[in-house]
Amino acid sequence: MGAPVTVVMEREAGEKEEKVDVGDAEAKPDGDQKKEVDGGGKGAGAVVVAVDAAQSETRASRLQTQHPVASIQVVPRGAATPATPADAYQPTLTPSQVGLASLNSRAYTNRISLLLFVLHLLVAAAAVCFFCFKGVEGVLDFNSEKARKERHVLKFWLPPIEGASVLSIILAFAWQKAIRSWPSVMVSFILWACFFSTMAAGILLLCFSLPATDGLGVALIAFSIGAGLYACWVTRRIPFAGKVFALALRPATKFPDLNGPAYLMMGVGFLWISAWCFAVIGALNFYYPPLTILLLVLSLAWTAEVMRNVANLTVSRVIALYYLRGMQSNTQFSFQRATTINLGSACLGSLFVPSIEALRIIARGLNLLEGEDEFLFSCAHCCLRVMESIFRYGNSWAFVHIAAYGRGFVAASQSTWGLFERHKMEELVDSDITSAVCFLTGVTSGALSLIFAASWTFSSHKHYTATVSLLAFFVGYLMTRIGMALPHACVACYFVCYAENPSPRLFDDTIPARLNQIQSDSEGFVPTPRFPRRHPTT
Repeated sequence: MGAPVTVVMEREAGEKEEKVDVGDAEAKPDGDQKKEVDGGGKGAGAVVVAVDAAQSETRASRLQTQHPVASIQVVPRGAATPATPADAYQPTLTPSQVGLASLNSRAYTNRISLLLFVLHLLVAAAAVCFFCFKGVEGVLDFNSEKARKERHVLKFWLPPIEGASVLSIILAFAWQKAIRSWPSVMVSFILWACFFSTMAAGILLLCFSLPATDGLGVALIAFSIGAGLYACWVTRRIPFAGKVFALALRPATKFPDLNGPAYLMMGVGFLWISAWCFAVIGALNFYYPPLTILLLVLSLAWTAEVMRNVANLTVSRVIALYYLRGMQSNTQFSFQRATTINLGSACLGSLFVPSIEALRIIARGLNLLEGEDEFLFSCAHCCLRVMESIFRYGNSWAFVHIAAYGRGFVAASQSTWGLFERHKMEELVDSDITSAVCFLTGVTSGALSLIFAASWTFSSHKHYTATVSLLAFFVGYLMTRIGMALPHACVACYFVCYAENPSPRLFDDTIPARLNQIQSDSEGFVPTPRFPRRHPTT
């Protein structure tokens, strides 16, 4: 048994290595080798030695199967080299691979978005530092009414939010571990856990009998009803979603440090949220406090979404190169690319993808409600057409090609959606509920954090209950979404890489069987089309 062979891909200076595990080459016995000697004495004739290279049947790598290796031949100097099968081999590139050959592009993507985010981050950091200083200054001023108010807020408002942040991190770890261990069970569990947790949070806020909490309670109960209806509507898609989670998360076990970027982003997010909350206390006595706090909230949302997509890009590069090139990519190097070269695409995607997903939900709802009403039909037609155009130029699947090939957000969105159209996978990815499961996981954590923080605040100082509840829900959602970046990215790589290279050596018949099922409508599949249904004219 020979030693495993490792192929090292060379890069430009200053970059790390990525290794390809080619596999174990098993040598055949000596009897399988053939030697021919022509001539007897010294210089009497040419010596030709032909050794047939044996290919391993059990652990042949993808690179070997894609690029055949000819037998080794030793010929005399000056003689014509015999033709080999490898000479005639010309690798064929699919249209999606044209222009995507470079896996290590050093050009920064979406530089304008990167510049805007860096400027925003500098302004936000300066604002947080300034408001923290104002908060400390107000607390140390013992004789003023403002100081007493800020000390009161610091005592009764800040601790519940910090506790909710810690709880959301624990929940994020628990959700990810559970999905990786029991994917089939957790899909149904998360759908119904979201329904019950949001319903419980809404009822709790109504029980407080405060005007502000009543409004939040009604909103949560309405969302809970919608989540329950959605869970009933997608019941037939749950087994496929669980199977996709199980298959997509399987390569993640080969990279023990793949969770590191998500954990690091959650730690940085916790520190930033802690400083941010203290800055909110200082902003209470600044000019136009509602507008100032609203801007701080929007800044926090964009920053947290960028953190999530940095973890998403890191995981996507590692998993995509494993699927497409059979490469054991270095997680640290992938994280370095995500935080430098591809950060602009993460910033641009963090701005547009949540809006696109919201539009997608609205379009789906209108598509279900349109019926025979001409007005609703026109609205559904318009929204679905807009959604089609937006999905072509901006979608969450783009992060796979951004990470793998270093493309910009719009170009990567076009290439990934073009792959889905080429393989007629639009209905499959439109009906995918794995992204909805990750979203509802964040909502569930937000509702549980709300219950924890609202109960604490109402027992200590009930006048802060509404603001603490809203902020605890927001923080719990953001932290859990960062933690769920790994399963979300693995599923995206599973679909995109199948569309790019549907090799039976890498993928089973799960996706082809599902496509046949959708086309044949064997289980009464209810699609969510990208085009409105056309009613027959009579």
